Amino acid sequence: MSGAPDHHLSSAPPSSPGEVLALLRTGAAATRADIARITGLARSTVSQRVDALIAHGFLIEAGAEAGDSTGGRPPRRLHLRTREHVVAGVDLGASHCRVALLDIAGVQLALREDQLSIADGPSSILGHVERTLHALLDEAGLDPASLQSIGVGVPGPVEFTTGRPVDPPIMPGWHQYPIPEFFADRFGVRALVDNDVNVMALAEQRRAFPDTRYLLYIKVGTGIGCGIVADGRLHRGAQGSAGDIGHIRVGDSRQEAAPCRCGNSGCLEAVAGGAALARELSDLGLDAASSRDVVRLVKSGNRDAVRMVREAGRAVGEVLAGLVNFFNPDTVVVGGALAAVHDQLLAGVREAVYRRSHPLATHVLRIEPSRTGADAAVVGAAILAIEHALSPEQVDRVLAGASPR
Repeated sequence: MSGAPDHHLSSAPPSSPGEVLALLRTGAAATRADIARITGLARSTVSQRVDALIAHGFLIEAGAEAGDSTGGRPPRRLHLRTREHVVAGVDLGASHCRVALLDIAGVQLALREDQLSIADGPSSILGHVERTLHALLDEAGLDPASLQSIGVGVPGPVEFTTGRPVDPPIMPGWHQYPIPEFFADRFGVRALVDNDVNVMALAEQRRAFPDTRYLLYIKVGTGIGCGIVADGRLHRGAQGSAGDIGHIRVGDSRQEAAPCRCGNSGCLEAVAGGAALARELSDLGLDAASSRDVVRLVKSGNRDAVRMVREAGRAVGEVLAGLVNFFNPDTVVVGGALAAVHDQLLAGVREAVYRRSHPLATHVLRIEPSRTGADAAVVGAAILAIEHALSPEQVDRVLAGASPR
């Protein structure tokens, strides 16, 4: 995957096979000679590492392209072997399920989306994901054994170390449900589960802004959340709840009275979330029950909807200004359902951020609409799976004969 971060390799032996693969995967090396030069390993040791990676199906070695040689025998180049090595990305939303199959180079092989309610519970939803994964593997002509890992994004707080949702407000029946164990029992692979906003942030940074090291992804949909990329890595905090900006108190006296589903009042989500805007528009007699209806009304030119989205952008911007001063990102990406009307939303966001943030914090700051769009969560979940499957530690476990799962 382009734009993947350098791995911290301190837990692996110096220049282990996993580290060698990381050099090749990131483009730092392309041949055995490159590896020897970069690592200082003896050629015989490099050959042992490379031969083991080839034997286990991680690499292939082929002759150089014409023009690569400067005389004599052309160097043989090493490439990541993508055939029959795949991962799955799973995006579970409040009312949808998207499952994608990608090879370990990040090329999408198959995708399916279905309308489902997350409130149906884990047995029903995960059973559907299981059936969908088998169908996609069949569609791609692949054996289930080719599946290396699974990434899952869910619309609620997740304790990343265990992969279990924790008191997710719109996911009844999911609290502490063992999602990773569900997939391990059925596919024999590790599943990495994260909050959907985190995997969206990962997708934007890796795919759309690979040169960005400090990025905030703001999801403005039914609710509001933030994914944080710090020095090229997802920042989840001590327990996985970093970025929960939807419940920061905002606004004037009227807004501060707005009740929130968390039990408090005046939360950003209760003031600027898609559900809150839909309720306000409905109170005005308009046909609005969801974020999609808000978007429809804005696109049709309804003045009340346009005004409310612009005001919502200002409210988001007020909170974001504090984050910009504190975190000093170089890129802020705004996604989610309301980003479909980003001209109005981002106008309000930018107005507040540039008015309230320190000039040094905004000197190189760019505030952009999402570039990965509806694919953000499913792609980000797949990237999470790829980076696990190709991490030096995981590769070394496979080569050592330990369980790769």
